[in-house]
Amino acid sequence: MLDFSLSYFPNTTMPLTQKQKKTLRNLAHELKPVVMIGQHGLTDSVLNEIELSINHHELIKIKVNAGDREQRAAFIEQIAEHTQSELIHKVGHMAVFYRRNPDRKQIDPGKS
Repeated sequence: MLDFSLSYFPNTTMPLTQKQKKTLRNLAHELKPVVMIGQHGLTDSVLNEIELSINHHELIKIKVNAGDREQRAAFIEQIAEHTQSELIHKVGHMAVFYRRNPDRKQIDPGKS
């Protein structure tokens, strides 16, 4: 099993400007959710799948089917912390995350 601890991707997050976030939101608009969090919640295997997906795609959309807003917000915060990614956008049950992969750069959010 792969170990995706926080030290695996040191300092890979960067603060994004509002213009960069807007560009990423536009890119994410047509994305389908790559991970769906369901009745079993945010398990270690789900976190590992999210880690693999964000490492491969850089920009991912996740569907969070939690019972209420507070639980959904907690799941989204845990994902951002665990993956060291930046929350780009959330609306309803959908959340979009971005983390630059220096080895496999696919998305350029643009310069500020």
